[in-house]
Amino acid sequence: MLIRLGYDIIFNAPRAVPVVALLNVHPSRSADLREPDEVNIEPATDVSYFYDSFGNRSCRFLAPAGQVRLSNLTLIHDSGLPDPVSPQAREVPVHNLPTDVLRYLLNSRYCEVDKLSNIAAGLFGHVSPGWNRVQAVCSWVHDNVTFGYQYANPTKTALDVLNDRCGVCRDFQHLAVTMCRALNIPGRYVTGYLGI
Repeated sequence: MLIRLGYDIIFNAPRAVPVVALLNVHPSRSADLREPDEVNIEPATDVSYFYDSFGNRSCRFLAPAGQVRLSNLTLIHDSGLPDPVSPQAREVPVHNLPTDVLRYLLNSRYCEVDKLSNIAAGLFGHVSPGWNRVQAVCSWVHDNVTFGYQYANPTKTALDVLNDRCGVCRDFQHLAVTMCRALNIPGRYVTGYLGI
């Protein structure tokens, strides 16, 4: 199946401002792209690309004062098959996790692990560890949060989503990732898009 994806974002900058943007398809899916996946910036400005510590393709540029438009439209192939199911997947105790995975247990700007730890333990502490617990988190978020573009907010955190019970795609992921981290299950959010 082919999925058309993209974005069209407009900012009004009161003065020149440095920008770091994560707007590209994750490199693990680059072989599936059928068209270029490049950030278009208006007015044109110099852009440099780099890979962040999580492996995301990122770009940085100096946005000039005034209106700045970021856009992209590309095409990606996807099998359309559901994600693999692995009920035998187990949780690895924190003290046995590889060092490079520990960062996926930490608080971040959008994932307030410390504030959701007791809530996550209350909701999911009784669920058998491993695949079942992660699936329970994902199912709970799916069943208890309402999707709507009108709920988009660039400063919304996982705690906000939990309290408001509404959000857009990234909000669902932030809440699920935060709940998993709060249960000592490493979790991360990979840049993603919805088809348009």
